[in-house]
Amino acid sequence: MRVAKDCIAALPPSKELVADKGYDSDELRRWLAERGTRAVIPPKRHRKVRLNCDSAIYRQRNVIERMFCRFKDWRRIATRFDRKITNFLATITIAAIVIWWL
Repeated sequence: MRVAKDCIAALPPSKELVADKGYDSDELRRWLAERGTRAVIPPKRHRKVRLNCDSAIYRQRNVIERMFCRFKDWRRIATRFDRKITNFLATITIAAIVIWWL
């Protein structure tokens, strides 16, 4: 969860964070609560204490998943052809504009 925290910490706090079951940990949930962010993460099957998850918000996660699938259609992005982060972000921006335009 350390990598997830580092990625999330780079962004400003949000009202909610939607993630899949792989991110279900008490430590991450506690850290998000300290930031003022509500975790919308379904509990893992083996969790002893079942936590609630807002299913209406979680269902909207598919919009983001479809966006990543569209980015994977671009070979240059899927294979991370650009090693410099500025070039990679520029490529993602161009792809996002073209995807939005079509």
